[in-house]
Amino acid sequence: MIVLKSPAELEVMHRANALVHGAVSLAAKAAGPGVSTGELDALAEDFIRSHGGVPAFKGYRGFPATLCTSRNDVIVHGIPSPKDVLSDGDILSIDCGVVLDGYYGDAAVTIPIGEISATARRLTEITKRCLDEAVQRVKPGNHLGDVGEAVQRCAESAGFGVVRDFVGHGIGKALHEEPQVPNYGPAGRGLTLKPGLVIAIEPMITEGSWGVRIDSDGWTARTEDGKLAAHFEYSVAVTPDGPWILGVEE
Repeated sequence: MIVLKSPAELEVMHRANALVHGAVSLAAKAAGPGVSTGELDALAEDFIRSHGGVPAFKGYRGFPATLCTSRNDVIVHGIPSPKDVLSDGDILSIDCGVVLDGYYGDAAVTIPIGEISATARRLTEITKRCLDEAVQRVKPGNHLGDVGEAVQRCAESAGFGVVRDFVGHGIGKALHEEPQVPNYGPAGRGLTLKPGLVIAIEPMITEGSWGVRIDSDGWTARTEDGKLAAHFEYSVAVTPDGPWILGVEE
């Protein structure tokens, strides 16, 4: 069932997502060579709880942490650990969810650790561009396929792969609501976007193959060819005037 949110609900979701972005920003600033992903996770959890929120991922279907920290060839769902120490040249995806006043927020970024390769830099820049171009399609009367096609065209025109095994999603009183939001087209197909719909758009883009393999922990999703992956995410509301990136001040 598709749930459209009222203006009052969108305001609550804006606050929830602002808390997400605050936690992600804090973790990103603390990340660097020699820092463990477990340390970043503890920072984020303390920040969220001290601002009245609850980590949305911790305990979700058994996931053990506040953040998903996905390094290099890990696409999504990397588990933070004191033993997972960042190194110069890594790229790190930081994905975070929050529950605040009964509503969810969800966002992700991929950041450089120290000096990264030209390929890694281009991959992260293109993945962010995929997200930005997809957000511009979030307008009443457009279709979900328009959003996915924008991601696919941006990534594939740059020579990168688009993950099919994981997709974006609706979000609101649940972390994952309908509809699913694929990162591929075709344009002009799928659900018609209406004011009040909120979707988490999250391009997951790979240096090489878009195939996925899952580690024995049941969570960590890697590129099947061992090449790099990047991930960015916004929770975006459809408004009569176009997209509203929740949690981000204009």
